[in-house]
Amino acid sequence: MAVEPLKIGIILGSTRDGRVSPQVGEWVKELADKRGDAAYEIVDIADYQLPLLGTTDGQEPGIAAWNQKLAELDGFVFIVQEYNHSLSAALKNAFDFAREAWNNKSAGIVSYGSTGGARAAEHVRGIMGELMIADVRTHPTLSLFTDFENFNTFKPASLHEANVNMMLDQVLSWGQALKPIRNV
Repeated sequence: MAVEPLKIGIILGSTRDGRVSPQVGEWVKELADKRGDAAYEIVDIADYQLPLLGTTDGQEPGIAAWNQKLAELDGFVFIVQEYNHSLSAALKNAFDFAREAWNNKSAGIVSYGSTGGARAAEHVRGIMGELMIADVRTHPTLSLFTDFENFNTFKPASLHEANVNMMLDQVLSWGQALKPIRNV
């Protein structure tokens, strides 16, 4: 029996005007698609127009659509940018609008910022633990100073490709391992 390929969502963690996360996400997807080992897709939280948690009765259609999309996926790659030593409010809000849809899935992080987004990624790891998302060790970090031209045009150093592929290996390995738990 053939094993169905995992579905991995590449989650864009920023919604602001002028964001560079779509450039980073497309680069990750391009590298991932070359592998041919899973179904990868960009998932842009901006498309779901999630309201600020606590300011709504929770009936907006974007909330249900967001949860449905997450439920369809077996794992994630979060594109995380660092804002004031942490993750964006939009990404935190998107985490908080789902619960069970995150559980028992694997995830990797590709982060960027002045220090490679490392501080934001550490905050994301804590959130993932609470949501029962198994985060992987390999974590590509991109510098605004060396991987972006004028801080807004993404031009990654080729050395990052090996780290992205190693991270994806780990996401897929853990995703396969966790699949039986999700199907119980």
